[in-house]
Amino acid sequence: MALNYIFIAFFTIAFIVAFAKFLLFGDTETLKLVVEGILSASKVAVIDIALPLAGVMTFFLGILNVGEKAGAINILARIIGPFFSKLFPEIPKNHPANGQMIMNFGANMLGLDNAATPFGLKAMQSLQDLNPSKDTASNAQIMFLVLHTSGLQIIPLSIIAQRAILGAKDPSDVFIPCVIGTYITTVIALIITAAWQKINLFNKTVVLGLGGVTAVLGLLLWYLSGLPKEQIETISVVFGNSVLLFLITSFLLGALYKKVNVFEVFIDGAKLGFETSVKIMPYLVGMLVAISAFRTCGAMDYLINGLRYIVISSGINSDFTDALPVALMKPLSGSGARALMIEGMTKFGPDSFVGRLGCIFQGSADTTLYIVALYFGSVGIKNSRYAIVVGLIADLIGVIAGIWLGYLFFH
Repeated sequence: MALNYIFIAFFTIAFIVAFAKFLLFGDTETLKLVVEGILSASKVAVIDIALPLAGVMTFFLGILNVGEKAGAINILARIIGPFFSKLFPEIPKNHPANGQMIMNFGANMLGLDNAATPFGLKAMQSLQDLNPSKDTASNAQIMFLVLHTSGLQIIPLSIIAQRAILGAKDPSDVFIPCVIGTYITTVIALIITAAWQKINLFNKTVVLGLGGVTAVLGLLLWYLSGLPKEQIETISVVFGNSVLLFLITSFLLGALYKKVNVFEVFIDGAKLGFETSVKIMPYLVGMLVAISAFRTCGAMDYLINGLRYIVISSGINSDFTDALPVALMKPLSGSGARALMIEGMTKFGPDSFVGRLGCIFQGSADTTLYIVALYFGSVGIKNSRYAIVVGLIADLIGVIAGIWLGYLFFH
């Protein structure tokens, strides 16, 4: 229902703003821009997102099917089972969904977005198989989605690369703040969702698991922070892609060892890729078109200017407000937020406070509304319950943490 109200609100606001501009100022350009944006976003959703995703989905769902037949997914499920059983009590300890979720989280952490989406959609389908109410999101699906939208990533390679392109003196200087920001968002999202679902996080398994992850990330940050940008990029590219290629090869060889007809099993899994991509098209078109209408009518600018006025009136240091467009756009559109991040670095400079803070905002969360539409749409979930609320609260915490980190490191 939350998506329903958001969808209606975006179009209603766009109509009111555009028509008010026409009546008050004789502005016909806004009406034209909104309609052109609707048509453009419809095309982008299908041509630039859904169809390219179909190829990636086809390949990786085929590989996942091979991995399941080889027993690799079950091995991952057994390894992570004790920890996940505390966070996802509805899922049997050795269920394949555990392995699929860990592959999704792992791909996200390594910055392998193209691989993370098929793994995540497959995990959502496995969770849907366990869901007793097929049109309503289960607790397990909400927990998985919220953790996914928190956007935990070890090395924000695309942000570092963009800073290098724009001539930043030290492109990787936002690396540690970005990782800390996304980790804070993930932990907060976990705590809020666990509280909502009445899950006890203060048990030995969860505390040790989170403590171990925190320690590993801390050591990794300490090691990488002393390396030059070129080495960080090399490690990210080589390690991330090596892990992915290793998984693919091990799945294939494992299936061969078990005397599985590998190519036939691959084809059986791959057939689901195109079907899934077609199934999610209406959800992508609806959400991206609504977001486009909200942006092109000027409502986003009014919202940002209103927040800037409130901050200035309160006497708080308002230097961060010029980077707020990135933070506000991030839950709606990843590409839109990226464009605003680049615009901020271009206008104020990549080494300015605003330029760096925009990068932290970009790296501290993921596109909540887009991911909800994509993942729940792929399995026919109509009632998202509290998933969007928790995701947006976590995003807000991420923004606050990002502002704090920006002032701490760069102001």
